[in-house]
Amino acid sequence: MRREAELRLNDAIQAFPFEGKAVGAVRYGNGHVNDTFCLYTQLDSGEPMRYILQRINTETFKDPDGLMENIFAVTDFIAERAEANGEDPLRSTMKVYKTNDGKPYYRDEDGGCWRMYLFVDDSYFLERAENEEQFYESARAFGNFQRLLADFDASKLHETIPLFHDTRDRYKKLEMAIEKDACDRVKSVEKEIAFVRDRKDKVGQLMDMLDRDELPLRVTHNDTKLNNVLFDKDSHKAIVVIDLDTVMPGLALHDFGDSIRFGASTALEDEKDLSKVSMSLSLYEAYTRGFMETAGHALTETEIDNLPWGAYLMTFECGIRFLTDYLEGDHYFRVHRDGHNLDRARTQFKLVEDYENKWEQMQAIVNKYR
Repeated sequence: MRREAELRLNDAIQAFPFEGKAVGAVRYGNGHVNDTFCLYTQLDSGEPMRYILQRINTETFKDPDGLMENIFAVTDFIAERAEANGEDPLRSTMKVYKTNDGKPYYRDEDGGCWRMYLFVDDSYFLERAENEEQFYESARAFGNFQRLLADFDASKLHETIPLFHDTRDRYKKLEMAIEKDACDRVKSVEKEIAFVRDRKDKVGQLMDMLDRDELPLRVTHNDTKLNNVLFDKDSHKAIVVIDLDTVMPGLALHDFGDSIRFGASTALEDEKDLSKVSMSLSLYEAYTRGFMETAGHALTETEIDNLPWGAYLMTFECGIRFLTDYLEGDHYFRVHRDGHNLDRARTQFKLVEDYENKWEQMQAIVNKYR
C-alpha cells in the first residue's frame, strides 16, 4: 500500500492547482491510516510554499465521496463564519483544494483517492499535553469548532462510519464476540466481561436522549485527541482543528468525552500497571474551562448537565471496543505485544471506575464554568 502511494504520487501532484513549481515531496507525520506527503513548491519570487497531499485509506473510509463532501461543507462553513467574525480563515480551519477539473479528490489509475490541503505554516502539534495550559488550549480549539458550526445542519452530513459512537451497538457487538469466542479467550477475561455487564444499563444514557430529542444532533469531530489540534509557534495558542475524516453528525458530548478519556488520564492508554491509571481532576477542570469558554453559549443546558456522561461513555465505549477486538483476535486495533488490546481495555475500565468515584467532583467542575 505504501509503495503504491509513492508510485502514484507524481500523478496526484499534477492533478491539483498548487502555486509555483513543484520541487519535491516527502512522507510526512506519523499517522497510520492515510498516506501523507508534504509537497514543497517554489514561487516565481523564490518564496517556498507547502501543501499536504494525502491518499485516503478507502479500506477504512469506504465512501470517499461522502467523506470529502463532509470536509468541504464543514471547512467552507467555518471559513465563512471566521471571516464574518473578523478572524483569519486560514488560522481557523483547513483549506482544502479541488482538483484541476473541479473534483473533490483525484482518483489514480490504481483507484487510489487523493486530496490536497494547504500546509498550516508556523504551527506544531503535540502527542500529549506537557502542562495544563496546553490541554486547556486544545479544549478551546475543539470548543470553538462547536461554536463555529453551531448553526450548521448536521443532518446534511454523511454518516461515513455508521453507528460509530453508538455505545449500545458497541455493547451488542461485544456480546456477539463473547458468544462466538472465536479465539477461546472468554475464560481469561471473565472479570472484564462482568465489569461491562454490571454497567449495561448505562450504555444508552446519551443515545437514548438523542432519540427522545433531549440532545441536539451536531457536527462532531469524533477524534478529539490532542494531536489533532495545531498550535501557533509564536503564541502557543491552539488555532486549527485537523484530521476531519471522522466529521459526522453526532453528539458534542462525545467530542468532549473523548478528549477527557485520552488527555486527562494520568497514564498511557496501554499502561499495564493499573495503579498508575486515574483521571486527573486538574486536567479535567482545565479542559472543561477551555471548552466552556468557547462552546458554552452554543450548548444547551441539557448538554452542559451531561458533559460528565460524555467522558464516562466515551471511555466505557473505548474499553468495550478494545475488549471486543481482543476477543475477536486483534483484527481492528494495531497491537505490538500479546494482550495489548486487553491492557488497553483494562486502562479504560479503570478510568471508568475512577469517574464513578469522582462523579460529584466532575459535576461540580462543570457547574463552576457554566
